[in-house]
Amino acid sequence: MPNATLSTATGPTRPISGQIITFALVGVVNTATYYGLYLLFLMYLPYLAAHILAFFLSMIGSFFLNAKFTYRTRPTWRKFLLFPLTNATNFVITTVGVYVIVDMLHVGSKFAPLMASAAAIPVTFVVSRWVMLPKVEAA
Repeated sequence: MPNATLSTATGPTRPISGQIITFALVGVVNTATYYGLYLLFLMYLPYLAAHILAFFLSMIGSFFLNAKFTYRTRPTWRKFLLFPLTNATNFVITTVGVYVIVDMLHVGSKFAPLMASAAAIPVTFVVSRWVMLPKVEAA
């Protein structure tokens, strides 16, 4: 697969390999934000409520970081409104994973979200790229 630089309405984007690396770095920041919020909310809420609230708040940050740094595209209302839909799979995988890890495997609620999120990462990249760069055709 060629590593061509793609172009969008807001200018050139980085090669897909650069997008993957930046997506991973944004993911680290997003995960740290999510986890910090999760631990904070866990002091006041049940673990699933803490997970859901932290997930949605960190997803907003993820949208803006990915728009600016990963895909170098202008954030629009359309993309913003579609972005949570693209994370629906991520949400389902991590939520089911947290439930299974805590309630079925009895591992504990503090590290369950970190373990559950690993399976959702590749799917999230593919779907978020589709939302953020909808005009780009597959090679």
